[in-house]
Amino acid sequence: MTGAGEDWLRDGLDTEDAGSGLWVPGIDYVAGWRGAREAADDLNRALLGAGFELSEVRAVASTSEDGRGAVRVAGWPDAMARLAGLLGSIADGDGGAA
Repeated sequence: MTGAGEDWLRDGLDTEDAGSGLWVPGIDYVAGWRGAREAADDLNRALLGAGFELSEVRAVASTSEDGRGAVRVAGWPDAMARLAGLLGSIADGDGGAA
């Protein structure tokens, strides 16, 4: 999944954990990350389909300390508020109508 440019993961949204640089020998972080990457790509496609720009909100693949895949959603507050409204409208049963 790509965004508007080469640097779409670092265009102003801080998506890194402070302790994310510590890896434990013997843990397969890559396998967890691969699964998370697929899920993040799927979510990013859905966000694009819903009219969001990846420069304002996006899913980012990472791993937990024990190597399990994790998907984090990062975004600007106004985009997250729009996303929350969209999800809330779906949960309320109106099919996502804004």
